[in-house]
This record gives sequence, structure tokens and C-alpha cells, in this order.
Amino acid sequence: MAMEPEAGDYGAFMEKFELLPPQSQQQLPLHGLTFAIKDIFDIGGRVTGFGNPDWARTHAPAAATSPVVLATLAAGATSVGKTVMDEMAYSINGENAHYGTPTNPCAPDRVPGGSSSGSAVAVAAKLVDFALGTDTGGSVRVPAAYCGIFGLRPSHGLVSTENVIPMSQMFDTVGSLKDQTYQILNASVAKRFGSDAVDNRNLGEFVSNNVPTIGKFISNFSKSEAPSVPALSVISYVMRCLQRSEFKANHAEWVTTVKPNLGPGIRERVHEAITSEDGPMEDFHALRTEFKPALSALVNDDGILAIPTVPGSPPKLRMEASALENFRARAFSLLSIAGLSGFCQLSIPLGVRDGVPVSVSLVARHGADWFLISVAQELYETLKEETKKAWSSSDTSP
Repeated sequence: MAMEPEAGDYGAFMEKFELLPPQSQQQLPLHGLTFAIKDIFDIGGRVTGFGNPDWARTHAPAAATSPVVLATLAAGATSVGKTVMDEMAYSINGENAHYGTPTNPCAPDRVPGGSSSGSAVAVAAKLVDFALGTDTGGSVRVPAAYCGIFGLRPSHGLVSTENVIPMSQMFDTVGSLKDQTYQILNASVAKRFGSDAVDNRNLGEFVSNNVPTIGKFISNFSKSEAPSVPALSVISYVMRCLQRSEFKANHAEWVTTVKPNLGPGIRERVHEAITSEDGPMEDFHALRTEFKPALSALVNDDGILAIPTVPGSPPKLRMEASALENFRARAFSLLSIAGLSGFCQLSIPLGVRDGVPVSVSLVARHGADWFLISVAQELYETLKEETKKAWSSSDTSP
């Protein structure tokens, strides 16, 4: 039975309903836990809205339920409803002009991050124990970082995306440095695993020296197009071009036929995607092919790449468009590392500093998801200790 979302749910839910596990034995691993589902996953008999009322209006109820949802129910968890998302999953902001913007529980004057905005807010507000989202360009990692919770982007292809509306299949996954973060991370790793485990490298230089096709693009980038590390900006550019090409193949016909009412920002991005030329696709694919083995050689089987999840504090609500676009470009320079390689990434919350959440991300090779989670579990308590020590020291320094 469906219920209207309640006023106290931080705007996280599209609709509330219960999906019960098929059996209730207490030995099931997720017994007693609740979860929310992003409105991109099919639930048999319900319309999947994809964040837009015109999409919901023009699509029939789903014939089958996502295998990920079924597996979560089979493991003993209970779903309590579907969550708000960015329209067509084409934003990392979390603002939805039609259904409202979920309120970030950690920083109410700032965006919650998207496109899995409602899922992140539901977890951060403790409305559910965990939530399902999707991550193509950062849509789990970004809202996790903005809302101060853990967010996992699994290795590409590890978790089924069947009965999930595609954004860009090449990158779609299902998932659930400031404020002295650099020093905190180094101190924590050294304390837990020994100082020999710390290897500080310039990632931009490594990528430039080990991904040959980078040279075809990097000299053409102006300063405005390379707001942080030029090599990573190229990685971001290539991923976004490939993503845009697949989005056009998936959804251009529907957009041009239905002419949906899309919110600001999304409207312009979708129009650009379905009208722009694809560019040198052969070079894009070559760079993607080179990038994964280069990054694999860097981390090997037992290495972890530590990076900021996002380039700074969550943007404020209704931020001016040009400033927001600059932040978005810098964010994708970081988010595209796991995106283009297909590696797994976990965003780890460190706490709230000056009213905004701070996080760090760990990235491991494709298929090393359990290793990544194990390392994070091993490191987390030390990270919290070192964070408290560093921030306390900073607060009392003259």
C-alpha cells in the first residue's frame, strides 16, 4: 500500500510503501534493516519516474522488479519507499524543480548532492538504515560526501543494472582536500599500517606519463577548461563525452518526441547532449582503454588510491550558475578517476567542520570491492581519532 510522504521526511521520498522480505528468519544478513530505493529502479507494477513527471506520465508500470531490489529483500531488509532524484540522473546537485529538493540534514542551506539525493538524505536523516542509488558520474559518491555518510560505487559491472533505467551503460553502477584531510589521511595510514605504506605521488603527472592518448587533448585545454589538474580534466572531459553519447542514444528520441518539462540546468544539459556532435570517439575509447591498465599498475592488487571525494564544501542552494559549473567541472576531475577506469570507490565521512561535512575517498582496482571495504573498516576508527586530533589542534592554535 502506498502512502504520501510525510512532512518530516526531509523531502527525501517520492512515495512511501512497504516491500517486505519473502521470509523473516533472523539469520538473514539484513534482517530488521530498512532501505529506500532511488526512483530509477523498477518495482513491478509501479511506474519508474526517473525524476521527471513527464517520464512518469509516458511510461507504463514496470513489468518486473530490479534484481538488486529483489536481492536486498531476499537478504531480509524491508523497503519503505522510493526517493527523489535529479531528473534523468543528469546532475550531481540534487535539486529537482518538480518534486522539490531534499533537505541536507548536515547542512540545510546547501544542496544534498545528486542524482541519488533522496537516497542519501534518507540515510543521513536516519529515516532508513541504508539506501539504493546509482552512480554514473558521481551520483552516489557526491551526495554521500555532501550529507556526511558512507557511499560505495562498486566496480563497474559487479552489480546488476537490469531493470534500472540506463543513463550511460558504459559507466552506470548501482551503489549504495581541505580541513587538513591530507595530513589526517597520511597520519592514519602510517599509524595503522606503518609509514612505508604511505606513497605520496602526483596523480596528474602519473596519468600524463602513462596514458599516451592524453597528449592528443591536453594541449587544447584552456585554463578555464582545466580548473585543477590538466591530465585529470582530460580524463573528465573524455568520460563526459562518452557518457553524453550514450545518454543521447538512450533518450534522445523520447526527449524530442515528448518535449518534457525539465528544470533549469537539467534542461540545458539534456539539450546539449542530444544535439551535440560526438567528437573523436576512437580517441575517446583509446584513452579509456589505456587508462584502466595504467591505474591498475599504480595500485596493483593491494594498493589503495586516496583522493578527495569532491573538491570542496557542498554548494549552497540556488548558487549562481557559472560558479556552480566551475565547481562541477572540478568535481568531475576527481569523480572520473573511478568512472573511466571502472574501479570501485568508497566515500568515507570524517565529520562536520565549520557547518559542512568533510569526506575522503578510497579507490581500489576493479573487482577489489571487498578488499576496499575491509581496508576502510580497518582504517575508520583511526581516521576518526586523527581527525579529532587535527581539528582540535587547529581550533586552539593562535
